[in-house]
Amino acid sequence: MVGLLGKKLGQTRVYTEDGQAVSVTVVQAGPNYVLQRKTVEKDGYEAVQLGFDTQKEHRLNLAKRGHLKAHNGEENYVSRSPARSVKGKDRLTNRKAWEDRAINPVRKIKEFRDFSLEVNQGDSIGVDVFEVGDHVDVIGKTKGRGFQGVVKRWNFGGGRGSHGSGGWRRRPGSIGAGSTPGYVIKGKQMPGHMGQANRTVQNLKIIKVHAEDNLLLVKGAIPGANGDYVVIREAKKKPKQKK
Repeated sequence: MVGLLGKKLGQTRVYTEDGQAVSVTVVQAGPNYVLQRKTVEKDGYEAVQLGFDTQKEHRLNLAKRGHLKAHNGEENYVSRSPARSVKGKDRLTNRKAWEDRAINPVRKIKEFRDFSLEVNQGDSIGVDVFEVGDHVDVIGKTKGRGFQGVVKRWNFGGGRGSHGSGGWRRRPGSIGAGSTPGYVIKGKQMPGHMGQANRTVQNLKIIKVHAEDNLLLVKGAIPGANGDYVVIREAKKKPKQKK
């Protein structure tokens, strides 16, 4: 399965060759850098770890900085353990070599299992892995709506607007029985935080591919606000046809 990390830039409208207007979402999906390639022999499963979007090194936390130093595009990387296992000048030398190790600071990291392309650490992947007409699944985080009541959050009808029902117009009403079962069941639709949840939109068609600008024009809408990060992967229900 092929996948990329990207950023939602906005929505617009384009015209097809037959003159039809199509609403599309513009996604910047490259370049993606191969940070790590996992194998069955070493890690127990096949996967490729991709990084996207640049970041200043001092803004990375220590865990991500150490991970990027360990996987900076070289197949046989040097871990931090040798610097602790040796003593004296060799330890200082190994420690300095580790601290001076170059990294490629990235903002987002995502692992894709069973990656169908043959790639190696340090490779760069662009939007040309997809073609016009391919179908993709887009995973993103919805816009945050803050704390909302049941009418807006769950489309409740609310209470009556007359006959002495003052104050009950937008309330949920009873939430459970008093004796049996005697408690509020799990998953009860209640007021609370709305939005900021991962959502997947399936089977979206790619209308155009601008390889030189690393842009994908995907038909329809995708979750998230402009500037949010998304995952674009090969559609599970409509996989890419092998030539």
